[in-house]
Amino acid sequence: MRKNLPFISLVLGTAMLACPASGQQADRFAYAITDIQQQGPNWNYLRKLNLQTGEFGQVLLSGNDVAFLGYDATTKKQFSAPLMDDRYGNTINAAFGTGVAAMAFDKKNNRLYYSPMLIDQLRYIDLKTMKVFYVTDRPFTGKPQKSSDQGNIVTRMVIASDGNGYAMTNDGTQLIKFTTNKKLEITDLGSIADDQANKGISVHNSCSSYGGDMIADDNGNLYVFSARNNVFRINIESKIATHLGAVSGLPNGFTINGAAVTDDNKIVVASAVQGGSLFTVDAKTLVASTYTIAGTVWQTSDLANGNLLVSGAAAKGGTTIDLISSNGPANSGDGKISIYPNPITNNQFVIQFNQLEAGGYTVQVTDVMGRQVLQQVVNVGGENQSQTIRISPSASRGIYLVKVIDQGSKIVYNTKVVLQ
Repeated sequence: MRKNLPFISLVLGTAMLACPASGQQADRFAYAITDIQQQGPNWNYLRKLNLQTGEFGQVLLSGNDVAFLGYDATTKKQFSAPLMDDRYGNTINAAFGTGVAAMAFDKKNNRLYYSPMLIDQLRYIDLKTMKVFYVTDRPFTGKPQKSSDQGNIVTRMVIASDGNGYAMTNDGTQLIKFTTNKKLEITDLGSIADDQANKGISVHNSCSSYGGDMIADDNGNLYVFSARNNVFRINIESKIATHLGAVSGLPNGFTINGAAVTDDNKIVVASAVQGGSLFTVDAKTLVASTYTIAGTVWQTSDLANGNLLVSGAAAKGGTTIDLISSNGPANSGDGKISIYPNPITNNQFVIQFNQLEAGGYTVQVTDVMGRQVLQQVVNVGGENQSQTIRISPSASRGIYLVKVIDQGSKIVYNTKVVLQ
C-alpha cells in the first residue's frame, strides 16, 4: 500500500516551517501534478491544463501504483521484477512514489522529466508512449537521506534556454544540471550565492524561499517562485540569486507551488493548498490577477510547459519585459573599451583600451546600491593598452557596475559585471 507521508505538505509550503523559444510555437497548455481528490494532499496524478480555456483535463498518468513496472533509462528495457527500497519499500515502483513537486517539460524530445520528492532519482515520461523511465545507475542529488528540515529535497525544475534541465534543492545549496540528449549526464553545479543587494532575503532561507517552482527565460536565467511567493532570478553562469520582490495581489494563505509561462509572456501560478483559483503574474510588476478556470480547479503541486520567458524582446501586444540582465555592456564604448573575463574570477579583471584619445581615465566600480567599491586612474597613451583591475577579496559575490570616465567627466563606458 502507498505510505502516508504527511511532512510532504511542509515541502510544498502548505504548513509553516520553523521561523517561448525562438522558432517554436508557444505552448498553450501546462502539465500539472494533482491528487485524485480535489482537496487531496497526495501529488501522484498527471493532468494537462489548457491555458486557453482554463480547463484541467482528465488524469493522464496515475502515479501511485506500487506494482508498476517502469523502464531502465540506460537500457530502455522494462524492469523484470518490482523494485525494493530500504526506506520506502515497494513505493519506489510507483511512478510518482512519495509525491512529485518538481517536473520539467522537454519540448524537443516530448518528455516530462521529474524527481520524486523523497527518492533521490531522476525520472522521465515519454509522452508519446507514456512509458516511464528511471535513472537507476547514478543518483540525482547524491543525498538519498532527506534531511529533517527538508532542505535537500528537489522541488524546482525546468528546461532552460540551453536545452539542459536544471533542478534546485529547497535550501539552494545544489543547482543540478542534466542533459536531455541521448547521453544523459547529471552535474552538481554547487551552491547558489545571494546577490549582495538582496537586503537580507536569502535564497537559502526556509521561511521565505523554500518550495515553489522554477521557470527559465531566453537569456540564460532561471526564476524561482518560492512557496512564500518570493521571486529570485538566478543567472546560470554565475549562480547568483537576485531577489526581485514578492508577488502581490494573491489572497492570504496562497502559496505558489506551480509556475509556467503563458503564450502571452505572463506566468500562471497554482497553489497546493488553495484550489479555488489560479493567477497570472505580470513578469515586470509581479502583480497577480485572477486566472479564469473552467470547471474543476485542482490543487496543484507543480506546473510545467516548454515556454521561455521573453526577457528583452517585444512580447505579444507590444509590451517589453524589462528584466535586469548582467549579460553584456550597457554602453559598448564604440568598441574602444572592453572587459574580460565576465563573470570575474580571482577578484580581478582586465580592461582593454583600444586606440582611445591619450589621457587619464577614471575606472569606477560600484555595487548595485551605488556604493563605491573601487576607483582607479589609468593613464592611456593612445595605443592599445590593457590594465588589470583588482577588487578587494572582501567584496561580496554579486553584480557590480563598472564605469570609465574621461578627462571631461563624461562617462565613455559602463557595463555590469558579475563577481564570482
